[in-house]
Amino acid sequence: MSDRFRVTLAQLNPVVGDLQGNAAQARAAWEQGRAAGADLVALPEMFITGYNAQDLVMKAAFNLAAIETVRKLAEDCADGPALAIGGPWVEGTELYNAYFILRQGRIASTVLKHHLPNETVFDEVRIFDSGPLGGPYSVGNTRIGSPICEDAWHEDVAETLAETGAEFLLVPNGSPYYRGKHDTRLNHMVARVVETGLPLIYLNMVGGQDDQVFDGATFGLNPGGTLAFQMPQFDETIAHVDLERGINGWRIVPGEVHTHASEWEQDYHVMVTALRDYCRKTGFGKVLLGLSGGVDSAIVATIAVDALGADNVRCVMLPSEYTSQESLDDAEAVAKALGCRYDYVPISEGRAAITNTLAPLFEGREPDLTEENIQSRLRGLLLMALSNKFGEMLLTTGNKSEVAVGYATIYGDMSGGYNPIKDLYKTRVFETCRWRNENHRDWMMGPAGEVIRPNVIDKPPTAELREDQKDSDSLPDYPDLDAMLEILVDRNGSIADCVAAGFEREIARKVERLIYISEYKRFQSAPGVRLTKGAFWLDRRYPIVNRWRDPS
Repeated sequence: MSDRFRVTLAQLNPVVGDLQGNAAQARAAWEQGRAAGADLVALPEMFITGYNAQDLVMKAAFNLAAIETVRKLAEDCADGPALAIGGPWVEGTELYNAYFILRQGRIASTVLKHHLPNETVFDEVRIFDSGPLGGPYSVGNTRIGSPICEDAWHEDVAETLAETGAEFLLVPNGSPYYRGKHDTRLNHMVARVVETGLPLIYLNMVGGQDDQVFDGATFGLNPGGTLAFQMPQFDETIAHVDLERGINGWRIVPGEVHTHASEWEQDYHVMVTALRDYCRKTGFGKVLLGLSGGVDSAIVATIAVDALGADNVRCVMLPSEYTSQESLDDAEAVAKALGCRYDYVPISEGRAAITNTLAPLFEGREPDLTEENIQSRLRGLLLMALSNKFGEMLLTTGNKSEVAVGYATIYGDMSGGYNPIKDLYKTRVFETCRWRNENHRDWMMGPAGEVIRPNVIDKPPTAELREDQKDSDSLPDYPDLDAMLEILVDRNGSIADCVAAGFEREIARKVERLIYISEYKRFQSAPGVRLTKGAFWLDRRYPIVNRWRDPS
């Protein structure tokens, strides 16, 4: 009986729907494992289809093609180590989230996911059928249990595997990032190790998919919950991990433990990764954005340059008569510091033409929000024209505070294909700018040093759509607004909770009303990266038509 077992762990970045490309990644990982003398090469949950593929998996032509791709992969990887890979499986009318063990040219074992997540961004109950509790599979003379992702967050699957002879646990995951997620994962996995007395390897994928970023950070735990190794966060990595059998069973041979960055760095890395992969996977090589001289567009420009490189980012200043010289100077300074293209496109002539066109219809009415929004919508029109002409995806730059209360113009500054800061409150935007000025990493394509000058961060926020306009004219100061939004949105709290936190009831009531009446805007807003469990899109699903208001 062998006393050593080698697992090659492929922490890789699949593309949803790219069956052949994902299979090629798996084959390449398998080749590395074979060269390293691995007994098993393992890839994450649903790797062959990419994850989260949502309703695409229910399309019969797609799931059948995925299964055939797995069968062909088994044939290609017949002469060497076993290969474990996630994908869909069909039995009769039932569709499962499965984990396949490929050996000797065929699918030798199939594990079916039992617990289907039905919260936050996950909707697996409506997509998959629940598989039965099962036992371990064999690779050589070693019996391995593989709870699939959510299965490892519950005690019954791991306990059943231990009771039926599993010698260690290999958990394949498609687990996306949110702030603090890794500690939650680690706590659940330590519980499984303590309950079963078995070593556990937690294998996660990396990369961006729509709003989600999978952050990797694959790790191993020995009995007692000791951390045996931890792979890098966010990076594609293939690692060869050994287990040794002793008198007390298998133990993971300790390896390198990569430490995680700060919360600020993790969030920034997620925003860069999300935009980089969104562009790469959708085919956009270049982006553009309106650079106003304000803090939001400055950080989006910086994220874009760090994700794609300065040569692939166009910044456009679209001034009106309300645009201050300070804003003009600040915008140009940011573009120059980042090294990206800077275009100057005044909107005065276009605005005058629209004003003259509408004058007969608006006669006798005082200027109001309508005229302010015309400026924003004209900017959106011009930016989209540049996007169409040059094939550059337009980025929108609204922070989470604005998205929450509708402080943005639909078909105006909300125009765009992706929003890197959609889940970043305004107060965190300020701090993220300061963090980026002080920190540079090798995964950033932009320059080191101060790229957003202090005046951009420190000056009072304004949309500059009328004379002497400030955001605080319409909204509570951002520290107060964000604190109330965190209660009402992220924690699903009440007006009474806001009052208990020290805010005036009527102000909290106004904020709650703005959240509800802005729902229709969010339904039409660009997708953006998810940083929290309270992100707008799949995490939070509210009706557009809604007359209920909190009476507290």
